[in-house]
Amino acid sequence: MPLTAPATAADTGPLLPDLLNLTGRALDAAEGLLAAAKRLLLAELAPGGAIDPALLEARQFAAHGYAWMATYVEALRRMRLWAERLDAAGDLRELEALMLQMAFGEYLGQLAGGIALSQGEVVRPHDLGLGDAELKPFRRPETELLLRSGNSEAARARLAALLAHALEGGDFGRLGLDEEALEMVRDQFRRFGAERVKPFAHDWHLKDELIPLPVVEEMAGLGVFGLTVPEEFGGLGLGKLAMCIVSEELSRAYIGVGSLGTRSEIAAELIRLGGTAAQKEKYLPLIATGAILPTAVFTEPNTGSDLGSLRTRAVREGDRYRIYGAKTWITHAARTDLMTLLVRTDPATADYRGLSMFLAEKPRGTAADPFPAPGMSGSEIRVLGYRGMKEYEIGFDGFAVPAENLLGGIEGQGFKQLMATFESARIQTASRAAGVAQNALELGLAYALERRQFGKPIYAFPRVYGKLAWMAVETMVARQLTYFAAREKDSDRRCDIEAGMAKLLAARTAWANADNALQIHGGNGYALEYPISRVLCDARILNIFEGAAEIQAHVIARGLLAGRN
Repeated sequence: MPLTAPATAADTGPLLPDLLNLTGRALDAAEGLLAAAKRLLLAELAPGGAIDPALLEARQFAAHGYAWMATYVEALRRMRLWAERLDAAGDLRELEALMLQMAFGEYLGQLAGGIALSQGEVVRPHDLGLGDAELKPFRRPETELLLRSGNSEAARARLAALLAHALEGGDFGRLGLDEEALEMVRDQFRRFGAERVKPFAHDWHLKDELIPLPVVEEMAGLGVFGLTVPEEFGGLGLGKLAMCIVSEELSRAYIGVGSLGTRSEIAAELIRLGGTAAQKEKYLPLIATGAILPTAVFTEPNTGSDLGSLRTRAVREGDRYRIYGAKTWITHAARTDLMTLLVRTDPATADYRGLSMFLAEKPRGTAADPFPAPGMSGSEIRVLGYRGMKEYEIGFDGFAVPAENLLGGIEGQGFKQLMATFESARIQTASRAAGVAQNALELGLAYALERRQFGKPIYAFPRVYGKLAWMAVETMVARQLTYFAAREKDSDRRCDIEAGMAKLLAARTAWANADNALQIHGGNGYALEYPISRVLCDARILNIFEGAAEIQAHVIARGLLAGRN
């Protein structure tokens, strides 16, 4: 659709004129500022031509700030391309145009003034060595217009007016998927979440119950556990973009249900990429149909993201291995049938080179006896949120695994095999975060429209509708960045940085949306009976698992500074 100026002055009206060209020129300015930041950081961190790890660690604050700058610029690029696709299809309405405008206005302002790495850490241009010489080209007329008016009070008010009836039709902006089949998948899982999950999720949370098996079985029937498993092994053979759409819609209803497929996705990817022919034939069909539920058993006490320091060991005894050691933060461990188990097979090593991955079968546990296997014990870790599958500590004392279940049949490949799955896992986590963000937005909007104070709905107050308008914008930003990473993966292109960016931004958006939605609820938001109290707890974990935000920023910075574009 043509984007024309409203009747009011162009710099004060809610919709800026010639928006696609305007944002294109502003994006050029943002890319120039990012390039200047990279040049200045490289001069400091790579005096010999290659990144000095010690210098990178010492200047972690600046490097992570650069990662966030790069994430913002990529997000703006994806938003603009999203708008271009909609425009070409005749689908770019005022709603989506305002989202584009506001995203540029806000993120350009933060690039110029400071990006919050966390609640108490703000990185500003001078922290990266950027001064007047670098900022002057950035502050071109197009950028100044968007800084002044992109996310203005008028823009927020107009977007809020457009969103006032969004709950009735579910219209929070067109996604630009360009594939009717994907829209059908989205609708199917949205209905499933609305009918079979959302009405019951808060009760499961409050009672700290496992997601009922009939719901799991229904999900299996819908193909959730075999979405990306090749058709030859009984899966649907869909791509990562489809996985994102399903994960988002399920997480929109309840993150526990949205996360059920994560372990199946990881296990299937491990086996598909690194398994022997016999392992693929045996396990992929069982995973795809939900006949077996896998769990990922990687993390150990005191290791966190430092997987190379794992100490749980496997000792070869004839045609089997015996496992000794401890694992922690193992999700859905009791009620699963198969562990993707990362352990050390070479005791002479103290890094990632001595690690191997096993496909370790186990019997399903019960509430009375969660780990009935010989040589294996465990206990539940009580948590604030993310409760539908439960978390466990597990101890191994001679637990037996057949030698034929060594993934790929060769020792020492475990870390490499796991790294091959990280892109998909982080894309999937970003999509779950987008679903949680959307859920928080909808809860906040519904409450603001219903709750009356001083004779009118609180949605009428600028500090309330302004929060919700921005929540809608940033949810779309996170979604489009996630879709981009998924499309890169589907095209067989390396996307570790893109996946990290999507996870970094989407996780923060989920937490910000949940926090703001609870604020809109006021004191009621702090009451356990209101679902937003659960969503806040669920959202908080997203900045931690699958690589904490600090780890994500470090990976992004290191990759970009080392030469990846």
